[in-house]
Amino acid sequence: MSGSDRPPGAVPEPPEDTAVLVLDVSGEVLGCTADAAGLIGMPAEELRGTNIAGLFTDLPDWQELRERVPENSLTSVRAALLCRSAQPLAVRLDLLPVEASAEPRFLLRLMPVTVADRRDEDDALLRAMFAQSGVGIVIHDADLRLTRVNRLSVEPGPSPFEGRMTSLLGRRLSALLVTEDSALIEDRLRRVIETGEPLIDFVGRARLARSPERERTVCLSALPLRGRDGTMHGVAVTFTDVTERESSRRRSALVAAAATRLGRSLDVRRNAETLMDLLVPEFADLAAVDLTETVLVGEEPGDFATGAPLLRVAVAAREGRWPPELYPLDSVIRVQDTESALLRTGAARFSRDISELRARIGDDEQRRRLLLPPGAASFMVVPVCARGRVLGAVALWRTADRAPFDEQDVSPAEDIGSRAGLAVDNARRYTRERRTAEALQRSLLPQPVLSLTGAETAGFYVPGRTAAGTGGSWFDVITLSSTQVAFVVGTVPGHGLNAAAAMGQLQTAVRTLADLDPTPDQLLNHLDDLVVRLAEHQEPGATNGTVRGATCLYAVYDPVSGRCSMASAGHPPPLLARVDGSAADTVKFDAGPALGSGGAPFEPVELEAAPGDVFVFAAGSLAEGNAQELVAWSLSRLAGPSAQGSVPVQDVGQSILAPFLAQPPDDDAALLVARVRSSPVGSVAAWEYPADVQRVADARREAAAQLILWGLDELVFTTELIVSELVTNAMRYAGGPVLLRLIRNQWLICEVSDPSHTQPHLRRARLTDEGGRGLFLVAQLTHRWGGRYTDSGKTIWTEQLIEGPPPA
Repeated sequence: MSGSDRPPGAVPEPPEDTAVLVLDVSGEVLGCTADAAGLIGMPAEELRGTNIAGLFTDLPDWQELRERVPENSLTSVRAALLCRSAQPLAVRLDLLPVEASAEPRFLLRLMPVTVADRRDEDDALLRAMFAQSGVGIVIHDADLRLTRVNRLSVEPGPSPFEGRMTSLLGRRLSALLVTEDSALIEDRLRRVIETGEPLIDFVGRARLARSPERERTVCLSALPLRGRDGTMHGVAVTFTDVTERESSRRRSALVAAAATRLGRSLDVRRNAETLMDLLVPEFADLAAVDLTETVLVGEEPGDFATGAPLLRVAVAAREGRWPPELYPLDSVIRVQDTESALLRTGAARFSRDISELRARIGDDEQRRRLLLPPGAASFMVVPVCARGRVLGAVALWRTADRAPFDEQDVSPAEDIGSRAGLAVDNARRYTRERRTAEALQRSLLPQPVLSLTGAETAGFYVPGRTAAGTGGSWFDVITLSSTQVAFVVGTVPGHGLNAAAAMGQLQTAVRTLADLDPTPDQLLNHLDDLVVRLAEHQEPGATNGTVRGATCLYAVYDPVSGRCSMASAGHPPPLLARVDGSAADTVKFDAGPALGSGGAPFEPVELEAAPGDVFVFAAGSLAEGNAQELVAWSLSRLAGPSAQGSVPVQDVGQSILAPFLAQPPDDDAALLVARVRSSPVGSVAAWEYPADVQRVADARREAAAQLILWGLDELVFTTELIVSELVTNAMRYAGGPVLLRLIRNQWLICEVSDPSHTQPHLRRARLTDEGGRGLFLVAQLTHRWGGRYTDSGKTIWTEQLIEGPPPA
């Protein structure tokens, strides 16, 4: 504060510079420094010759003071300096003898008491800091060489600097610490010197070079050392040993990370791999997880017995390479008596020095491959248990360059093992549920590959990544009368077993309705009514395992006419790749509402399909988002004229799924690929007759001639009876015209169509009845028979088995 800024009446701040007077043996001033003249308030010329007795009050007698001065040392007293410009100033006087050639001389150093006391405090503080051993203090020069070190006590036993102080001064930290640790610390200290910004509470490893295997962590702070002129002299570092604190913190953080990360996945192997990521390299240098085979397939674990097979499901190594001397990943391991008994205890065990274990195992090759990797110094095994059952074990190793396992490592290891056991057991339960749901789902689906008269089909079911993604999507291929084939895909809301069961209900309903040969829109109308009735008996608000809101697409292809008709209840349309090479495109139609929603009727669409055209029906996650574009792109490459129909539909489907499965979906998906065919040339014969029973004989004769032409002489008699009965009934009760059609396929199919919408029904005639035995006779002579409605009436059809393959 300047004089102009000082408040009126305020005592001036004492100067902080040291003033020096040169005295003779009588106490007269022979000379002084400029600071002394300024402090006393007298010019130097006036001050010379003045006796110090006139400058101070409360000053001891000069002769007495002079006698107090020991040889080559100083003595200190306090007095009040008489300053001309202000009140007396309390000062400290330090009297020091000076060797002179003639007469004795003395130096008198003057310092304000406040300055002297502060300097004494500073000196005492420095002496105390460098003498104490609780906090480490190191002074580095600007080149980071050690210039001063206090007595450190950062580890039990002698100080690391004891007996080495002289050899360490002037050297770098690399002479004391492990190279990588010293390099990291010096990098931080160099930043302090370059920027002038202090470093506060930096925590880092500081392993001693003479014992690198012993973990050592320090918390250090660094302050730049500047001179009064701003010159950087170096850096002062204080540090404390926080090894135990940091070890405890790391163990707690590891357990917390395990609690957070384990159990996120419902896959057993993924949980094991997560456990490896947690433990290596933070807790161990090598680690392996071995689980019982029953856990991996989702079965309930039994009592753990000696010789029980374990599968190595995850391994990790700090260096990245798993030692070939140990059992590799996916090896089957059978533990012996000692290991089996240890795992059943449920407690972690460790060996601080693995050399004892090496000597005990000896030449037992299996146990060496299980327990003794090269370079390992200590070992720990942690059982993986859940609900009192042993699920497996975690084997851990540390190498010689880090601290061995000890009692403090047991508690966090057991905690992590317990959490891993719960995560693995939850994943096992989901695996079991998922396998059950998938088994149910696949048991309800048709054969993956079918070769029919009307089409070659391949179906694929892709479960979701978790049990929650299984159960909703499905497909079906249904053979209908007269070589027709129905393609069905759909999605049921929900996941898991309930959704799979609901899908089974819906599939059964579709198959039952399809047996009546309705048109696609009629089938969906009946199915919608059925879903509404089923939903009435379910709990309100149920979303999983309900058929309400399900989607369904039903398509019927007739290989004789080459026409395909379809309708949809809230399901996306299929893709169609023409055999002529045109780009795969979506079939255009208006999808009706989802099943059970009510509302608008289902609108059918009909299109021509040439032999070789490929339909792709998708359900689930394959029918959502950009998946349709991906399917269309894949289909265009595989199903066009370049393939010329030579690529099997199974390969087409697998190629479509390949990019889709690069990232497995969360929800399940279904895919049905169908390449349509036409009936072989010459395999269909048809005749039309007026409603005249006299023409029944013509129908029998022409049918018999066609069968002889096809080489089916053994079926002529039964076919004549069938034709006679059906044509006669049609002409007598329905009128005309009557259409007779024979189709040569795996079966011999006989169809009689008439304009009536009245379906005949089978009944057992009484002995007194003159008629009523026609359909009963037809049923006995055929393999199957039935009827379907058409736009112009109805069709009655029969199927007879044919021995031997059909002609090419």
